[in-house]
Amino acid sequence: MATLETEEPKKKLEKNLKLFDVYSMATGAMFSSGLFLLPGIAASYTGNSVYLAYFFAGFLILPAMYCMAELSTAMPKSGGTYFFLDRSLGPMMGTIGGLGSWIAVVFKSAFALVGMGAYLGLYMDLPFTVTAIVLTIVFGAVNLFGAKETTALQRVLVTLLVVILSAFVILGLATEGMSKVFRPDPDYGPYFSSGLVGFISTIGLVFVSYAGLTKVASVAEEVENPDRNIPLGMVLSLITATTIYTLGTLILVTVLPPQELFESLTPVADAGRKFLGWVPYDLGVVLIVVSAIAAFASTGNAGIMSASRYPFAMAKDGLLPSRLSHVGRFGTPSLAIVATTLAMIVVLVVFDVASVAKLASAFQLLLFGLICIAVIVMREARIDTYKPGFKVPFYPWLPIAGVLIAFWLIIEMGILAIGFTGMVVIGCVVWYQLYASGDLRRRGAIFHVHERLGRQRYEGIEHELMTIIHDRTQAENLSYETVVAQSAMTDLRHGEYNLSGLIGRISRLSQERFEIEEGVIEEVWTEDNVAVQPLSEGIAIAFASTSRVEQPALFVFRFGPTTKLRIRGQEGRHTLMFLLTPPQPAGLDLRIVGHLAEVVQGDGFELRWLQAEDERALNEILMRDDHFIHAPVSELHALKGQIGSTVAEIELPPSCLIVMIERDNKLIIARPTEQVLDNDLLAIIGEPDDLGLLADGPRLKKEETVD
Repeated sequence: MATLETEEPKKKLEKNLKLFDVYSMATGAMFSSGLFLLPGIAASYTGNSVYLAYFFAGFLILPAMYCMAELSTAMPKSGGTYFFLDRSLGPMMGTIGGLGSWIAVVFKSAFALVGMGAYLGLYMDLPFTVTAIVLTIVFGAVNLFGAKETTALQRVLVTLLVVILSAFVILGLATEGMSKVFRPDPDYGPYFSSGLVGFISTIGLVFVSYAGLTKVASVAEEVENPDRNIPLGMVLSLITATTIYTLGTLILVTVLPPQELFESLTPVADAGRKFLGWVPYDLGVVLIVVSAIAAFASTGNAGIMSASRYPFAMAKDGLLPSRLSHVGRFGTPSLAIVATTLAMIVVLVVFDVASVAKLASAFQLLLFGLICIAVIVMREARIDTYKPGFKVPFYPWLPIAGVLIAFWLIIEMGILAIGFTGMVVIGCVVWYQLYASGDLRRRGAIFHVHERLGRQRYEGIEHELMTIIHDRTQAENLSYETVVAQSAMTDLRHGEYNLSGLIGRISRLSQERFEIEEGVIEEVWTEDNVAVQPLSEGIAIAFASTSRVEQPALFVFRFGPTTKLRIRGQEGRHTLMFLLTPPQPAGLDLRIVGHLAEVVQGDGFELRWLQAEDERALNEILMRDDHFIHAPVSELHALKGQIGSTVAEIELPPSCLIVMIERDNKLIIARPTEQVLDNDLLAIIGEPDDLGLLADGPRLKKEETVD
């Protein structure tokens, strides 16, 4: 069990980080996938206006940045987010902030080092994982020798990065001409190609590119004159990042044709080839590759430095084993650095780093929201000794805006990201309860707020509100899987098809499968207004919204090798998808498209898809295997005794949902009033553990599902 140390460790971290060190760490933590990988995906969603999405995302990070700056100047202690949440909201929230931040930064840093492979691969054939492991060990060793040495490397990497990217922007503007750069390319379609909703969703997509800005708070204890250097360093870093992101993506959409940009994994290098071809020996592109490597390396290096401070600070407070608070002879938390380095190596070897790193972004957004709440708590607690050197402007409106922005963007990221965040939170709470809760007497500043407002509280309201939120959001959380499971699959192995013919088929299917009124499809899609976006080399999708439908509807057409597709620009495709969604919730269409893109770009998908024998097999391949089952009612033991009930009456494990019924070789959408019969085959979605209960466990009773 944990014990809280009452004495300060004999050795403290040295204050040797100056303004440029703060700037380098914040800047280096931002530039990686945000510019070198993400622009093509973002541009495919909103077209020419992608640079504005990056520009406005820079403004959305302001509340979290200002709140982090205030807390860092009021409590410049190692641990950053952990320390602030612990002292404001209490040790349990501090544990969530500390352990969760450590996990998120470890995954994001590991992903950054793997990301170097895409650019290194332009000139060298290196195994990505082995290269990333070697770099992790190198950066871990550099961190061991001192924060000063670590930031010296960071200064070199960031200086190289900013100089090359600035040159890229300046040469791009000079070569293409200001008038051309700021004139929208008609090949990208309308300026906001997916409308205002699509533009707003794209802002949410690129927002995480700025998430590294606040990581400098974790080393606040080592910063000289934190009242000046922390807020000023953050502001200068944000100005740099916003300028380069905005102008850089503006150049990308000017130089690269739409299809080339949408499908590129190295967009900056590809653009450089277009207007730097005059530089001898391909030196211009080489320098861009060098800048990309510097960006990913600086993110990995800064990640190890900031991540290691979380277990160090938590160990000092008794929330982790005390040995992790050891300061080595070089003035660094040596054991915490070693533990962080080893954790990154394990992550690189065991996990699909790219997938988990994306999920970890949602947890970082949660922390942004909590940090904004922490500022409100510290201000309202009115503690005399809380005297920040920098104060958030426009209080309390800016922190409130930060909370709303953070949770809005989490919802935009979808059910998987929310689920990952929930699991991390639960894991942190379990650790706190088992390891530290019995021995700690420390309480957060929120108890001062309670004292001001009154001591009487209704404890049951928290559980009641959580239940209400779960009930309200469950249907939306399952929307991705439901849309795919209920999709209308059509396998066209022979013949000749044009856009008009496909629209006619969609119209008939929409009435039969989804009960959409006659004429809606023809109103939404005509031969002149169908905008098709690529999901992969062989698969593309057209999507639109209309208030005349209540639920999303997905139509999928797979074409055989002898099929002739007479649709301009789509002749080489083997699959076309058409997605129709209601206008609310905002951005649902883009979230579903993003989910589909993630599925179709998965390893082995293309081969399985083309080898599928029938439409049911196509449906199952498009679903994520671990979140979907298709089985006869007789094999689902949990449903015994419920045959004959309507879909709404059947008791299922919490996350499970019946989405389709196959009866007499006919597919039926599982509407609440539809009866489940003895010979039906059911398509059910849900979390893997809950799906396992359907086949393996006893039939659930109603009282067992309500806890």
